[in-house]
Amino acid sequence: MSEPVREAKGTWLARWLPLVGWLAHYDRHSLVRDLLAAVIVSVMLVPQALAYALLAGLPAQVGLYASMLPLVLYALFGTSSTLAVGPVAIISLMTASAIAGMSGADGAALTTPEMLAAALLLASLSGSMLIAMGLLRLGVLVNFISHPVISGFMTASGILIIASQLGPITGLSLNGGNLIAMGESLSAGAQGLHWPTLAIGLGCLAWLILARRHLKHGLMALRMSESAAGMLCKTTPIIAVIVSSLLAWGLSDPLVQDKSGMALVGAVPGGLPDLSLPSLVSHDWSGLLISALLISVVGFVESLALAQTLAARRRQRIDPDKELIALGVSNMGAGVSGGMPISGGLSRSVVNFDAGAATPLAGAFTAIGILLASLWLTDWLAWLPRATLAAIIIVATTSLIDIAAIKRTFRYSKGDGAALMITLIITLAHGVESGIIVGIAVSLGLYLKRTSQPHSALVGRVPGSEHFRNVERHEVETDPELAILRIDESLYFANARYLEDTVLALMAERPSLKHLVLACQAVNLIDASALESLEVINERLSAAGVKLHLSEVKGPVMDRLKCSELPANLGGDIYLSTFDAWQALSIHGSHCGQSCARDGISQTAAVG
Repeated sequence: MSEPVREAKGTWLARWLPLVGWLAHYDRHSLVRDLLAAVIVSVMLVPQALAYALLAGLPAQVGLYASMLPLVLYALFGTSSTLAVGPVAIISLMTASAIAGMSGADGAALTTPEMLAAALLLASLSGSMLIAMGLLRLGVLVNFISHPVISGFMTASGILIIASQLGPITGLSLNGGNLIAMGESLSAGAQGLHWPTLAIGLGCLAWLILARRHLKHGLMALRMSESAAGMLCKTTPIIAVIVSSLLAWGLSDPLVQDKSGMALVGAVPGGLPDLSLPSLVSHDWSGLLISALLISVVGFVESLALAQTLAARRRQRIDPDKELIALGVSNMGAGVSGGMPISGGLSRSVVNFDAGAATPLAGAFTAIGILLASLWLTDWLAWLPRATLAAIIIVATTSLIDIAAIKRTFRYSKGDGAALMITLIITLAHGVESGIIVGIAVSLGLYLKRTSQPHSALVGRVPGSEHFRNVERHEVETDPELAILRIDESLYFANARYLEDTVLALMAERPSLKHLVLACQAVNLIDASALESLEVINERLSAAGVKLHLSEVKGPVMDRLKCSELPANLGGDIYLSTFDAWQALSIHGSHCGQSCARDGISQTAAVG
């Protein structure tokens, strides 16, 4: 086989398996960096994985299972060297919401095996959707969800997650998928407050908050390097786990219903999970489709934003479509290995980055660390109080709540601020699925509203220059027989009629008008509907004795217009610049006729 053929095959393989690209340059230095990052992230991930599984309403070991095979698969297919995938707070909350909306075959609540089956199916459905979107190159679709909507959803989800942990941290029974239901449940059972559980929970919470705020500076005062102090601070949850487990060990027996009444994680099965395909036999599995789609979209948006932020710091590039495939394959891996839907985790990814992870192989090493923990530490994990995991979740989730972003958004745009608040309120009052659906609808609604009424402005010439500005904002030269209307949006079916109304209203207001120039420097697209509207405008202006002209038409737009009859039928001309139109048509111009090509397209416009 010739060398070019081998190179072509290698290029094709690297395109679908990014591991091939960077593995050829992998060296001992990269190995050391990846191993160090994996050790730190593994220590951090064990308690988080347990906590997020319980947040999803699943047995604790499901979080460990979701942190093994998915991490290995992302190392093979991912394009980010530092993104740490696994169970995350928002996806766990959405998983809990999806499973809570299901019922068993007899209409009763799901049993634990049925909940596990639903979680596996949810992960597999989400994975298959992500892979399909990646193969179809649909990564750009997430751009239709505005940042204010995402911000409102994240903040509301953070509040819901914290509220959901008030039950485990106080020993109270807490039910409901929204803030109202949780509040009613908490109020109804307030008399059952369990003081040992509350003491453990508040103690862990205080330790985690104080350590986050002050431990790093304290360690640096002891002459520890800033990077080492930062890394050590990230492992503080492990100290909370060890101390609280020892306290619970002295008070409880997880195998005999607990002397003190404290809720513990209990016996955690050790070893590797069984590999099996999710069952599609469930009568209502189709009910998970919408939930799987929402989990896919939210997980991808969160992961991509995080991966791109970290990659920019190292001047690296993230491929959105490949990330879709990588996250899809990882979720499929969770679905066949006893896990739950996963995504990129904020805190773990930042720790991975700060620890110096060089390649995605750090994730595979982390998976090995989780495997060792599941083999050797499960007996100790049985003594872990659920209140400790609740405290870990609360502290990790506070980063999702961004009140400052709400204030900034309202100051900048009342419309975006309203979209943010609608999403936030619906999420809190009705749950995460309703919130994100309404948020997406609001995003699309705002887009259609803004583009269906494109901003336009009558412009005049700044004296002594070739610049044109809004007549309502600047002192400019105008001509009663000439109107120059600047269009500040692409023209498509949703705003074509609005442009017609704007032009006809302008013509009615100016009886002396003889020439109308549409300045198209901001127009990147003219679709078939907008083309038809331009033809109607041209006909009506011609019937009224007014000539329609175009200026500053971009090359790609001009190429499409040449395929139509508009240039030939245009009452006026097409000019390369608005200044050319001014010179040719205004009583103030030189009338040099530089741009007047009699075929309807100026010589200069032909090369636009």
